Amino acid sequence: MNKLMRLMYHALTYILLPFLIFFWLVKSLLNKSYLDRLTQRFGFGYPKLNSGSIWIHAVSVGEVQASIPLVNELKHHYPYKEIIITTVTPTGSKQVKNIFKGAVKTSYIPFEINFAIKNFFNLINPSVALIMETEIWPNLYKECGSRGIPLILVSARISEKSLINYKRFLPLFRDTLSHGILIAAQSQIDADRFLTLGASKDRTWIMGNIKFDFKLPEEILTKAKIHRSKIFPRRKIWIAASTHDHEEEIILEAHKKISKKIGNILLILVPRHPERFAKITQILKEDKWKYSKKSDDQDIPESCQVILIDTIGELLFFYACSDVAFVGGSLLPVGGHNLLEPAAIGLPIITGAHTFNQKEMTDRLAQANALRIVHNANSLSSDVIFFLTNAEESKNAGQRGKLIVESNKGAIKSLMKRLSIIIGEETQ
Repeated sequence: MNKLMRLMYHALTYILLPFLIFFWLVKSLLNKSYLDRLTQRFGFGYPKLNSGSIWIHAVSVGEVQASIPLVNELKHHYPYKEIIITTVTPTGSKQVKNIFKGAVKTSYIPFEINFAIKNFFNLINPSVALIMETEIWPNLYKECGSRGIPLILVSARISEKSLINYKRFLPLFRDTLSHGILIAAQSQIDADRFLTLGASKDRTWIMGNIKFDFKLPEEILTKAKIHRSKIFPRRKIWIAASTHDHEEEIILEAHKKISKKIGNILLILVPRHPERFAKITQILKEDKWKYSKKSDDQDIPESCQVILIDTIGELLFFYACSDVAFVGGSLLPVGGHNLLEPAAIGLPIITGAHTFNQKEMTDRLAQANALRIVHNANSLSSDVIFFLTNAEESKNAGQRGKLIVESNKGAIKSLMKRLSIIIGEETQ
């Protein structure tokens, strides 16, 4: 059954290839960056690395951000090894370049077609593959197994919804996870879910959530403090980060309500996807907001009500400029985004009810009373107003969140111990 399903999957990847190409070209009409290094999607144009490189796959911006402390540890312990980070999205690739400044290589991961995958491995020559969180690709993983390349799912997680979908193709995924793959799970729940899909009990362990190992750059805080004192020293500021389609309308409705209670309030709006910048600009125009765009690179007038961050890689800086943080992808059933960055800064945090992709973070912060969960514009405005008008409670909530981040570090230390055995050298 496993062989039959794998054969069917292999055939399907080729059957769907023309449709995939068409989809990618249509996507590039909305966002030309999807044409960037397009040949890499099909197995050509990768950097040629020395044998024994370390390959990290981080789908997009969130996973790239989470990989920072891991990359720093790898560079410290294995300075002679080349590191390559692959992404799926152009924003993820751009984030790699912005953060690491050429210290690591970057490329796009190939599509799930065998000739592209084989060429990818022939050129990057990895000694180990580290896949951030959960990306299960049967052909890619099988090639790792065939070449004897250890593959680790780092800080791996599976939502209940994804588990149901994977179970529909259980023979295929059971076969995929049988190629010596190590599962470094976020939690016991995640480990158990992988085991039901066929992961080896001996090769599955609880690593913890790598995002807790986030280290806040001191220069970001200093830069933000100077920026705020210079640009808007007397204004209350709240940020709505990583927002998705149809969330901005709810957020702007809440902002109207907040503005009636708190004079001169400023909203920093940070959409998740760059291709939506133009649409959100249109919404701001139609609603007659007084707004500024970060890309205009102009002074912010006192009359400005909303700043639209239409650039990439500056979210952490603008968190540090704010008094209260709302984390998006949560007012609608998207699954939520990383809550730990605003927590590490010490901000009071608000999020929507749909955080199934961030369940562990949400539960820990909520249990510590460091997070408020809202359902609509009314509850969002109410909580923003509460934190902006209650300085002591705002500070205490921020400190409780900060403590959660600090007390749950250690995932990378766990991973590095395993890597020292896999790579065959002791870490320092």
